[in-house]
Amino acid sequence: MNPLAFRLLARALAVSLIAWSCTAHAAGFDIVDTQGHHHRLADYKGRWVVVNFWATWCVPCVQEIPELTAFASAHPDIVVIGVALDATEPEVVKRFAAKHGLGYPLVIGDDAVERQLGSQVALPVTRIYDPEGRVAYDRVGRVDRRILEFATRERDPAERA
Repeated sequence: MNPLAFRLLARALAVSLIAWSCTAHAAGFDIVDTQGHHHRLADYKGRWVVVNFWATWCVPCVQEIPELTAFASAHPDIVVIGVALDATEPEVVKRFAAKHGLGYPLVIGDDAVERQLGSQVALPVTRIYDPEGRVAYDRVGRVDRRILEFATRERDPAERA
């Protein structure tokens, strides 16, 4: 195979894998927030679910808390869950979240949460599941309300392909 054909084939494969990963059904999760409430992906079928991974030491994470809180308040039909990866001292994380106005359920990341949602190599990370439970958005970096609005808008099924 000539080098150009090989590169084209490799790119086509990479694009196909990316497209598949964005439309694949997510493995279900069952995580418990700091109030003792369970959050199961299966229970949210028909709704968008935003999962945001953050830490108290992560400046962009803290900067996006007000955006996520405003988004959650404006869209009560969309589930927003924060996963704090500062699991060494949960009480400190809970106080920090309250001080910064985190207005959505908080899950303290631990080994069980990581087994269900995967490990994060950078922060912040926002993962959005569509109403069918497929990962529709999974990105590292700060999000704002505009990004969240765009990522969770209803789309024509042909647009998702």
